Amino acid sequence: MPTEKQPLTLSSYPSAILHVDADAFFTSVEQSVHPELKGRPVVTGKERGIIACASYEAKAIGIRRGVALWDARRMCRELVVLPSDYETYSIYSKRMFDIMRRYTPTVQEHSVDEGFADLSGLRRMYRTSYEEIAKRMQRDICGELDITVSVGLSPTKSLSKLASDFEKPHGFTPVPGHQIHEFLQKLDLSDVWGFGPNTVNLLHKHGLRTPFDFISRPEKWAGKMLGKIGLEIWNELRGKSMYPVSPEEKITYASISKCKTFTSPSSDRDFVYAKLIRNVESAFIKLRRYNLQAREIYIGLRHQDFTQEGLEARLNRATSITQEIVPLVRNIFEQLYREGIEYRCTLIVLSRLEPLRNEQFELFEDRVKIEKLFRASRVIDEVNEQFGKHKLSLGTSLFLPNHKITERDDQPWRKGKLLKGETARKRLNLPRLSIDV
Repeated sequence: MPTEKQPLTLSSYPSAILHVDADAFFTSVEQSVHPELKGRPVVTGKERGIIACASYEAKAIGIRRGVALWDARRMCRELVVLPSDYETYSIYSKRMFDIMRRYTPTVQEHSVDEGFADLSGLRRMYRTSYEEIAKRMQRDICGELDITVSVGLSPTKSLSKLASDFEKPHGFTPVPGHQIHEFLQKLDLSDVWGFGPNTVNLLHKHGLRTPFDFISRPEKWAGKMLGKIGLEIWNELRGKSMYPVSPEEKITYASISKCKTFTSPSSDRDFVYAKLIRNVESAFIKLRRYNLQAREIYIGLRHQDFTQEGLEARLNRATSITQEIVPLVRNIFEQLYREGIEYRCTLIVLSRLEPLRNEQFELFEDRVKIEKLFRASRVIDEVNEQFGKHKLSLGTSLFLPNHKITERDDQPWRKGKLLKGETARKRLNLPRLSIDV
């Protein structure tokens, strides 16, 4: 068992896994699109009333994600508050991953602003070190997109993710195999990807304080304390890759959820219910896109003070049909909704998902009706795919305009700068043109 100063006997890079993490991604994109905002404290999330992302200039004065906007404005009168422009963020995200794929096809998009790349075996092709390949990728992203990213390089995904977060913003942290023991002693257990508060508290009770303390314990001990996940993390932190970089698009889900914050809180029963049904429609559209069906649903209503009430229901038959679930959703809504209470968002979670397949017929079910509803759902999906999401929707959508207009309804600049032939839901597929001046 290694002692505090005993290194792990690994070669520098038995495998070379890169983690790219964009720094304050949403606000960095806004500052890239609007250069006049550079150097100024900028936050996004105007439409939600709470901060979705804060620039490093805003973080320097104590403003963080999740802070209420009125509180943030009190902390900084010069604060620039913007509505979230998710369309532009997704374009920048796509370009970032395209740059990463120039160097290797093995790229995994972990989220909109971070991803992994497997550089193993590329030293001969590029005739340079893994560190230099990683630096080139970082320079290309920063130079072409005018945003900064932090990069971590190590033999496993868990280690590279720790490394990218070690020095921010615009950091580059390589952790070769023979330096893992030194690196892990500088971190806290709570930094480890996969260790939640309960796991950290449990390990603290056994005298562990750093990730190095954890990997210094025997493998059997890690498995006994934390099970299969604990064993995998133990091996990952010791430089043995357990989670390969997977370039395939995610097509399996344990659950599907949809939650949309209102631009202004509302106590209007019809409006709140219409927002809930819109989330239900969106969740079932995604369910059918991946040929799945759900056996369990959870409906939640979140109050203006962020408290939440919800109910869960288990279905006697799995379904992917929106219209089939609406009566149950209405029943749950009536149990949850309280007059005079202001609500800020609605939530639906679909769980116990299973593949959509031919089922054994129940004796007393109306199979003809079910087949008609299923075919209607497919037609609705086809129409919405061609003309824009929710072009065909349930009648409750007529109540969606029933809300008070406030400054939180301000739209991102791109929504108001449509090109000829574009609509809010359908954009022209313009190629990117790069010119060196």
